[in-house]
Amino acid sequence: MAVETLVEQKLGVNINMNIGDRVRVKESVMVYHHPDHRGKAFDLKGSEGEVIGIVNEWHGKPVSANLPFQVRFSKKFKAHLRESELEIV
Repeated sequence: MAVETLVEQKLGVNINMNIGDRVRVKESVMVYHHPDHRGKAFDLKGSEGEVIGIVNEWHGKPVSANLPFQVRFSKKFKAHLRESELEIV
């Protein structure tokens, strides 16, 4: 797609994952919004989920999000992560 190519060239974002891909968190990522551990640090390393969104444009304009991949780990829990923190299962 033209927008993806533009994002890769201008913003240095390389999108190897697609919506629907199963992924695993390969690095230690601490979150505080996990529903079972609300307000306490929870490490996502080793957790598996599904990519449900990739933020690379907003209202038709390319953007460079810090955490572009939205991953759903369970019915109640999803998080935004970097590509470097994920691996395709």
